[in-house]
Amino acid sequence: MGEVINKSGKPLQVNPFKLSQPMGATLAFLGIDKCMPLMHGGQGCTSFTKVFYTRHFCEPIAIQTSAVTDAIAVLDGGDYSIVESVKNITKKVTPSLIGLHTTGLPETKGDDIRGVAGKVEFPLVYVNSPDYEGGLESGWALTCKALIEQLVEPSEQIDVKKIVILPHVSLQPIEVEKIKQTCEAFGFTTYALPDLSTSLDGHLGDKQAALSSGGISVEEIKHLGDATLVLSVGDSMQKCAAALLGKNSSMRHQHFSHLSGLEASDSLIELLMQESGIELPQTNIVRWRKRLQDAMLDSHFSLGQTRFLVVGEPDQLAGICQSLYEAGGRVAAAISSVDSLQLEKIRAAKVLVGDLEDAEKLADDYDLMIGNFHCEALAHRLGKGLVTRGFPNWEQVGNALKNDVLYEGGAYFLFECANAAEEWRTHKAS
Repeated sequence: MGEVINKSGKPLQVNPFKLSQPMGATLAFLGIDKCMPLMHGGQGCTSFTKVFYTRHFCEPIAIQTSAVTDAIAVLDGGDYSIVESVKNITKKVTPSLIGLHTTGLPETKGDDIRGVAGKVEFPLVYVNSPDYEGGLESGWALTCKALIEQLVEPSEQIDVKKIVILPHVSLQPIEVEKIKQTCEAFGFTTYALPDLSTSLDGHLGDKQAALSSGGISVEEIKHLGDATLVLSVGDSMQKCAAALLGKNSSMRHQHFSHLSGLEASDSLIELLMQESGIELPQTNIVRWRKRLQDAMLDSHFSLGQTRFLVVGEPDQLAGICQSLYEAGGRVAAAISSVDSLQLEKIRAAKVLVGDLEDAEKLADDYDLMIGNFHCEALAHRLGKGLVTRGFPNWEQVGNALKNDVLYEGGAYFLFECANAAEEWRTHKAS
């Protein structure tokens, strides 16, 4: 583990890559089937989020706004705007759930969204997600916790074949699907909350709808309280797991900081073998483990002579850095969007909370950047290699199907990094 510098020491962010809590909340609600996210704030906040995710996923994104202005926030408090917004939504469509989440303006005023929610005669989950605190990761986690607290019904029964996965925000839809499929391979019925694996996975729908399609249903969420095992992935999701365990004292919990690389993948498979009583995993799982081992050998020489800079959300950083570390990669620095206890466990020589100006100042320390597409211009200007990960990625299609987790994803990730490193060396030599 490397030195952790919690802050870069600057009074502001220059060239930031951090995203806001309301954006994380929106994304979480999009993992609920036929849910309509309702962002309580100014029109600009919602417009930015809608355009951002539409460009990233190359899909139409359903989201509504209460369109609060500064005058409305002061004089009315936003209660009327929320109630009217719900009426307008339900006149046009019939969502299974409305996801009410706040921005900085109503939070600064101190709007009582819990009280307003009690006045709305429609299924609604509310969450306080001010954009002056936290970031994308915490907004997602707060929404997941709210969904559990407000929807999941208490239970005293246990379904010994039922597992609930609580994935962190940086897991792509295909990665959530791969984790679910792995659990199902051991005979378990598996649910994810939130679940983007069937909503924003890039599938071709029957028609363009005004609501999100796919994801976990509201009815399924209500009945998650009888699962035998809760698997949280990412340190940001531990409070969500605690909330779910509070619904049934007989449920058990296993936490994973990430599911990237050989060691973490082995831990999950070992747990599933113990829980299911299966002594030998399916042939394809065993085969992919051997492929990952071979990928570690094949990529070791290239990765071992490459210095990496990794930029992203804390839970994402932990997984990427561990995968590189296991294959001999040298992570010179990891820059996180926000502070987190996860940073203390990251395999990097230096870890800091900062921005892309900090990445520029560290230019002499690394050869290849791993981060979102805000890193592209900087990588080109500094003559660095680039592997794109995280939000946003507006210039490449297929982000939702980019898999870095478990044995299969780990092998592909190492190959991509090794190939990018060799390409960088070739260009540098020329």
